[in-house]
Amino acid sequence: MSVDPGRDYAARMLELFADDVWTDTRSAAFFGVECGSRMTIARMSDGGLFVHSPVGLDPETRAAVDALGPVRAVVAPSLFHHLHVRAWMDAYPDAVYGACPGLEWKRPDLAFTCVLADEPHAAWRGELAQVYFSARRENEVVFFHERSRTLICADALLNLSTVASARTRLLARAMGNTQPGFGWPERLMVRERRVARRQVDRILEWDTDKLVLSHGALVPERGRDVFARAYTWL
Repeated sequence: MSVDPGRDYAARMLELFADDVWTDTRSAAFFGVECGSRMTIARMSDGGLFVHSPVGLDPETRAAVDALGPVRAVVAPSLFHHLHVRAWMDAYPDAVYGACPGLEWKRPDLAFTCVLADEPHAAWRGELAQVYFSARRENEVVFFHERSRTLICADALLNLSTVASARTRLLARAMGNTQPGFGWPERLMVRERRVARRQVDRILEWDTDKLVLSHGALVPERGRDVFARAYTWL
């Protein structure tokens, strides 16, 4: 069996998580606390790539991404996931760039194509569904890659108890963040409980199996149950 050398190279650089879904996990600190950060790339049926929460674009990363296919869309899904968008805009000027609501004001230096809401952009319509989780303070837009049944989120679920840093794990224990979405700070991030309940219920309508978190270990199965359990308190 022949091996595509480009895709073989990408496999060494990126982690295959589901059919046509790859992740790239990096070290990242928030207010001095190591929390990690993760980019997700979903390949659409026409071969184009949807990039969620982009990480730094060094030459090795760009080569691995290009080996998977052409970049068609890049989204900054949360008010806190935007630091590397400029490099991607410079590298892939023809892609669609989506910002969560409010980010267009926070980053006026970035020429976003669109502000994300509940309706998918034409660039990924029919491939990924989305819900604007406006009840959370990060203004996150949560995505679902329908073909692989993979839920992709940035800050809607945190699991710092699985981060390599012992200091971070100690902090996670103090916060009660012992599994995805648990802990008292998570309740503070929700500003409208009734609205949040409706939005969570919409997300739970998806037939989710796998679950991507930007901060914490990946969930390889029963992702819908994990998401539901995190928000039983609403």
